[in-house]
This record gives sequence, structure tokens and C-alpha cells, in this order.
Amino acid sequence: MSYRMRLYLNRMHQFDGNLCVAVNHTSQYRLIRNFFRVISRLGNGMFWFGLGIAIVIVNGAEGFSPVLHLLLVALIGALLNKWLKGKTLRPRPYQVRQDICLTGTPMDKFSFPSGHTLHAVMLSTVALSYYPQLAMILIPFTIMIALSRVVLGLHYPSDVLAGALIGGLIASVSFLIV
Repeated sequence: MSYRMRLYLNRMHQFDGNLCVAVNHTSQYRLIRNFFRVISRLGNGMFWFGLGIAIVIVNGAEGFSPVLHLLLVALIGALLNKWLKGKTLRPRPYQVRQDICLTGTPMDKFSFPSGHTLHAVMLSTVALSYYPQLAMILIPFTIMIALSRVVLGLHYPSDVLAGALIGGLIASVSFLIV
């Protein structure tokens, strides 16, 4: 790897870490910390499970196909996320930097990519393809999930960005299959 490339990567790593610290320090405010804890917990699956049930209740039998699509991508996303975390083994920010305050509960040991963000983007993309009227709920919720991961000290911004890109890619490919 060239000197220029190493320098560029080092600067990107520093920027990622510094941005992580700046966003994470907002968690010192109880209202912000507690808000993002709730958002993060909802993103663990409870919100998505509720969305699937609501789709079936509101749409009856016509809701089964979209919910099966959501379940399929959720399974693929979970498997890919687990595999990537096992391959990259990137430690979480609070494990590496003493200036990061852990204010959330990690679901596993590794940081890359953000599984919460991956699933939020992926599931929102699929749900919005069937029900665009949900945009006013799903888009802000997805953004809040992504932000929560950095605020709570669980992920670097690059983990969140990678999760969003991977989630969007899985959703896009799923439309070719389903």
C-alpha cells in the first residue's frame, strides 16, 4: 500500500473516531441518552415485529406476501451481519477509546457493520416499496436507529454507514428475487 493511501486511510480513521467521540458525548444528557436507548431497543426487533403484525392485521391475506419478504431479508441480513462481524472482528468504540462512554447494551462483541442500521435500512426499504405511506414513520425511525448506535457508544459512524449500504444492497437484490 502506498504512503499516500496509508495517509488517507489514517486520516479517515481519525475523522471516524473523532466524529464518534463528538456524537457520543451527547449521551451525557439524560434526555438524549434515554431517548436513544428506547430507539435502540425498539430497533432490536420489537418495532419490526410489530410492523409485520400491523401489516397483516390491516391488510389481511394481502399482507402475507410483504411480511414474508420482510422475514426473508431479515434472515439474510442477520446471517450476513453475523458473518461480516466474525470476519472483520472490529472492536466496539468504547473498547478502544477511553473517551467513548458506553450508554447502551451491546448485542455482541464486534462493531462492523452496525446490524441495527443494516436491518433498519433494509426493512424500511422493503416495507416502503409495498407501503410508501409509511415513509413519515419509517424514514425518521431508521435515521434515529442509525444515530443511536453512535450516540450510545456502540458503533463508529463508518460502521453505521456500512450497515446502511449493506442493508440497502440486500433490499435492492431482494426485489430481483422476490
